[in-house]
Amino acid sequence: MRIMWAPALVLVAALSFTVWPAAAVVRPSPSATARPRVVRSDAEWRKQLSPEAYHVTRQCGTEPPFSGAYWNHHAKGTYACVACTAPLFASGAKYDSGSGWPSFFQPVAPDAVRELPDRTLGMVRVELRCAGCDGHLGHVFEDGPRPTGRRYCINSAALRFVAASPAPPHGR
Repeated sequence: MRIMWAPALVLVAALSFTVWPAAAVVRPSPSATARPRVVRSDAEWRKQLSPEAYHVTRQCGTEPPFSGAYWNHHAKGTYACVACTAPLFASGAKYDSGSGWPSFFQPVAPDAVRELPDRTLGMVRVELRCAGCDGHLGHVFEDGPRPTGRRYCINSAALRFVAASPAPPHGR
């Protein structure tokens, strides 16, 4: 009996997911309906971003815990990408994980972020990148609260907060 591997590989590719060792699951890439990708040269990113935002988003850096602007931030609104302004996380999905970085249990939309395997520092993790500009955001872990069980651990330097608009007065 001959095993047909080609159809099995096509099926796996069609499902658009990959399972990595140590239970690190990589989620699908953004859908075709996602915003167009923002592409800039390294010089343009350096000019646009602060040195810290450049280091985090373009060089996959990490800010020290408990040092960023948003780890203890509680205003209502949306956390957008500092580089391309794409909406990433809603304040309603933010929670205190005790990690020292802003943590969320889900993005604003499944295709707002991309998940990639990260094998740096002798670990297997899942890196998060902005789907709009491919900027490094942080990592996602499977130890978060309900309803998702996920902890999106994000560098403040990769975010820009957009406050929610106040509701118009009643009767207008």
